[in-house]
Amino acid sequence: MVTLSAKLKLYITTSKSLKNKRAIRQSVIAKVKQKFNVAISEVDAHDLHQALVLGVAVVSADRKHAQEMIDTIIEFIEDNAEAELIDVEYKE
Repeated sequence: MVTLSAKLKLYITTSKSLKNKRAIRQSVIAKVKQKFNVAISEVDAHDLHQALVLGVAVVSADRKHAQEMIDTIIEFIEDNAEAELIDVEYKE
């Protein structure tokens, strides 16, 4: 069994308040959970209205599959979030 996680840093250019950020965060998290059935949560920058830091965790039978899942989730977020992905940190 392999557990792979990633810390995704996003920049929300359109957010003018924490309320806007919360709406975008909830939308991204709900879409990812529904499509991929993985653990995802905001893990940092809670009080910055234009920064969104998400943690994503995947458990799989092998490392290759876990990496493919994380990569697919990252692509999905880039295509479906109202935010720009600026950094990714992988953790094993």
